[in-house]
Amino acid sequence: MNERLRPRDLAILAAESPTTPMHNATVEIFDPGESGFDHDRLVQLIADRIAFVPRYRQRLQQVPGRLANPAWVDDENFDLGYHVRRSALPRPGSMDQLRELVARIASRPLDRSRPLWECYFVEGLEHGRVALLTKSHQILVDGRETVDIGQVLLDTSPDRSTLGGDDDWRPRRTAGPVAAALNAVTDTLESPRTLWMTTRANAESLGRAATASGARVAEVANALAGRGPVHSTPVQRRLSQQRRFVTVRTGLSDYRAIREVHGGTVNDVILATLAGGLRGWLMTRAESLGGLRTIKAIVPMSVIDDELEATSLGSQVTGHLVQLPISEPSPVVRLHQVSYDLKAHRDNGRNVSARRLAGIAGFAPTTFHALGARLATAELRRGFHVSITNVPGPQFPLYADGARMLESYPVHPLLPDHPLAIGVTSYDGSVFYGITADRDAVPDADVLGQCVLEALEELKDSASDSRPRAPRGRNGAGPGKAGGT
Repeated sequence: MNERLRPRDLAILAAESPTTPMHNATVEIFDPGESGFDHDRLVQLIADRIAFVPRYRQRLQQVPGRLANPAWVDDENFDLGYHVRRSALPRPGSMDQLRELVARIASRPLDRSRPLWECYFVEGLEHGRVALLTKSHQILVDGRETVDIGQVLLDTSPDRSTLGGDDDWRPRRTAGPVAAALNAVTDTLESPRTLWMTTRANAESLGRAATASGARVAEVANALAGRGPVHSTPVQRRLSQQRRFVTVRTGLSDYRAIREVHGGTVNDVILATLAGGLRGWLMTRAESLGGLRTIKAIVPMSVIDDELEATSLGSQVTGHLVQLPISEPSPVVRLHQVSYDLKAHRDNGRNVSARRLAGIAGFAPTTFHALGARLATAELRRGFHVSITNVPGPQFPLYADGARMLESYPVHPLLPDHPLAIGVTSYDGSVFYGITADRDAVPDADVLGQCVLEALEELKDSASDSRPRAPRGRNGAGPGKAGGT
């Protein structure tokens, strides 16, 4: 029996469109030093490690007549050189140039006739550095059968360990259309679950088609009547096919110092920083917020829960809705409100500690970010404004074939009518923000990045020895107010 796509994955495929490509990406910056790390060495590294992510050599095979869900099959024409690509920045090789390249690559959908991933080796960065951009479709990384390829490429030592790739790998022969249809019938007869999955997938497909048709009719009617879209706030806009990407690098010690003074967790401080950053960014825009006083964020959390789908990472992922208080002027009060919002999650005893997550083998943040994006896609019905995935990584250096990784930024996909998505990764003493934005809906995404830095400075100032401590609660929030509010 072939391994078939599950209804959840089929729904992700169906939701994909030119304006909402459903892939995750990560951009990592390396210092090659004396390692000799280059494109050819990267190809060799992936060839050695790809056996640990076998799905990365498989493609989807459609079944005629939708007799069963598509199946994963080995790609008989698998070409590693197609997937591992080489690029370069013009001088001076600035971060702005790298971000523009990442945005353009993230805007392009993956080829569904091939294994659903790409990897770019980017040369020409300032100071002799190089970048690695990996891009994988959401259905490729489910945490159960497959982890992100980025998790298996890094080592804890500059000395590369050879893990024994299967050089003699040969793809299994793929059935033709007639054989695929016969296999689907056989699978359906032998497995009631296959029949149930196929029936459910076809019904959901018809439902999505009807919903999309109704939405198009309503859109045309509104246009003829001169009415704009129903949702039109800075965090709910129709998407274009192009993206912007913004990076922010901060020090982990700052968040720990703020936590020590005001309580809570590092995660609380990060979310409060984002609340302040979003507040500052919205205040720079000369447009109505439509009465928006809080931004509802879906924040994936790692838990231990046998009732949720198992993963190979030792924990499950669930979504927590957090109200980010963008109307609150005091950075300290924002922090306490965010911390209180997350307290119920911490008190239920299911949450997984950051130390444990950071200790998972390999560079697990890439996989957890992929799982967070999948969860946000499944939770769209909950009506959130923005998805924020914060994943702790190891607090020691990692290496790719001897080249030290300096920075790691997640590149999250955008969901329909959601022009912002934010990923956060902590690694080796730093906290890295990756902000994905729609190019047309959020032309000032760089301003949001600057506002995040300013929000962190506000919190640092509130926790400094030279400032009086702001008591909890709104009544005493005056000393912690941001300037100009």
